[in-house]
Formats: sequence, structure tokens, C-alpha cells
Amino acid sequence: MHFCIVGAGFSGAVTARHLADRGHDITVLDERPHSGGNCHTVRDPRTGIMLHQYGPHIFHTAQKHVWQYVQRFGRFAPYINRVKAVSQGRLYTLPITLLTINQFFGRTMSPAEARAFIRQQAVQTITEPRNFEEQALHMIGPALYEAFFRGYTTKQWGLPPSALPASILRRLPVRFNYDDNYFSHPYQGIPVDGYTALTDSILDHPRISVHLGTSFEDFQTWGQTDHVLYTGPLDRYFRFCHGRLGYRTLDFERIDAEGDHQGTAVINYCDEAIPYTRITEHKHFAPWEASRFNRTVCFREYSRLAGPDDAPYYPIRLATETAMLDRYIRTAMTTEKVSFLGRLGTYRYLDMDVTISEALRACQIMDDHLALKKPFPVFFTSPR
Repeated sequence: MHFCIVGAGFSGAVTARHLADRGHDITVLDERPHSGGNCHTVRDPRTGIMLHQYGPHIFHTAQKHVWQYVQRFGRFAPYINRVKAVSQGRLYTLPITLLTINQFFGRTMSPAEARAFIRQQAVQTITEPRNFEEQALHMIGPALYEAFFRGYTTKQWGLPPSALPASILRRLPVRFNYDDNYFSHPYQGIPVDGYTALTDSILDHPRISVHLGTSFEDFQTWGQTDHVLYTGPLDRYFRFCHGRLGYRTLDFERIDAEGDHQGTAVINYCDEAIPYTRITEHKHFAPWEASRFNRTVCFREYSRLAGPDDAPYYPIRLATETAMLDRYIRTAMTTEKVSFLGRLGTYRYLDMDVTISEALRACQIMDDHLALKKPFPVFFTSPR
């Protein structure tokens, strides 16, 4: 069969490689001039530093089969994400750990003492948190919420935390020990040659034809293939017939400096009065080579609502968007010879490992359907 895959990020690359290994012909389209989607990395021509062009990505997973898969196509170096945060003019460690609690309150509490102390800080009258703010007050109390979450969250989402779902905060850890590893997964690292080299390696197969700088709207013959796997924005496929789904996007302000600018990869700026959310210093994402560079490159990140020409980052998924999403899902279910997958195709926030895991699961489903000569499902995973 001949498949057209729209998008050369992880979803498109993984499914393309699997189908090509099974003997099918694959045409991959991506309107950007590179593979890798928002994980794209490139050597800075001025300094030689590997830049994460759309913001930093640290690969982390608890899924051994996903970790084994990516290492087939690229060499990973260990990397631990240790985030710092500036709040009210002072520097702290994130996520909130025993060190953060003791720093913030000027105490030297043990784990048990800190756990009891935070329990006292928490707002006990909130038993079933209805939104982000109530969840934070219920978990950590007003002082830590105001210091680390209220301002940062308002800047990141452009909304007061009381308007956001409680589920966002449930993903953020609070630890009563000194473990400052931002992620708790057993497998963590960054590809030595960057993410774009990794996706290029996955796509390197004689049966895969990759067309970069080519949108699916401009590729006239994509509709003549046997099936389309579409990983672009769901609403765009249907020409925004029900309206535009909402996303947040990021703007980056570059900082060039001598030596070492901030001494670490990521510093969050939690105060709402500071317009950017964080500063990232990219040579620290490759500590195995950082000493080679006498200069450094940092980026201030600013979050805002995505416009029609912006790169979509974070799906908003509030009430208006979920109602619109349901209309697109119903329309998609009546469409033949196309399947939707990935972050944009299902309008969900997905970490890289989840994206790859879902793509591998989609490959199994496609194998089963091909063996039974059944049409592919429109969605391999429910976007709701």
C-alpha cells in the first residue's frame, strides 16, 4: 500500500518507519524545513551550541519499550532536569522539595515535620478542589501557592488559576525529601546529536520519501494514496469549519553572553510582574560538551494565545474548546481513508514518550487491521 503521513514529528516518523519496515511505500509531508516538529534541535551557527529551537525538551519515561525504541536510532546521554525558580527576589529549587520548604520558611524541618507543617498550611475546608487554585490551596496552602504557582500559571495560560482545571496541578510533584530531579521516571536523557538527527534516523528508509517545506494542502497527490495518517492540527484538516481550537504559543527573546549566564539550564520566574515565564541556557542541556563553548545562548520565554500563523504549543482545552473538539470528532468519524494521531491530531498535551508509545500502539492496531483487511480507525486513541 501507499500511505501519506502528514507531519514529520515523532508520531509521523514512528508510524512511517513501522509501515516501511512492513513493505509499504510512505510519503511524509511537513511544511517546516526540518523533521522533529517542536522537538527540533539545531547547531547555532554563531556559537556551535545545540539549540532547542522551540523550547527545551528532556526525554523521560517509565516505559522501557519506548526507551529501547529511541535508542535504536540515536545515542542518549544521561540528563537530569534540575529546575530553579525566582520568587520575590529569592532563588529556590523546583519542584517543591524539603529543601524548598525549608528555604522558603527559614526552617530546618525533617521530612515528617515538613509533612505535618504543610498539612497545617493547607486549606482544610477545600475537600473537593474544583480548579487549579483550589487544588493548590488544598495541597500546599496559600504561601507556597502565591510564591510559586499563581503568577507563573497566570502568565503561562493567560488566565487566572481559578479558571483552570485542577488536573493541571495534580501532575506537579511535592516531595518531602531532597530529591531535586524534576522527573521521577527511571529513564531520562537527551540525544547526543539532537532530536532532529533522531527523527531523521527513524525516517531513513528506502521506502520513505520525505518532503519538507511542503504542506498537505499544497501536495496535490496526497489524496490519491491508500490512506492518510494525519498528525497536524485536527481543525486545520477540516479547514476550521467549526472554528479554531485554542492553543498557547511561545515567543523567544535571545540573550548572547560570554561564559556562563545563569549557571543552570532552566530558571523559572514566578512573579506575575516579570513578563517572561523562564530563562533557558541551552549549553547546559548538553553538559558533556558545555565546557567547549566560551560563549553562551539563553532565551527568555513569553507565553501568549496562539494566532493563525503561530506554532501551536499547549492545547487550552477549556469548556469552549472541548465543545468545539466534540464537533470536530463527530466530523472526523464520518471521514474515510484518514486517521488522526499525535498531539495536534488529537488536540491533547503529550510528552514525547507518550507520543511515541501511542504511535507504537497505533502501529500494532494497523497491523491487526491490515491482517484482517479492515479499514483503520479514525482515532487510535480517544482525543476526549
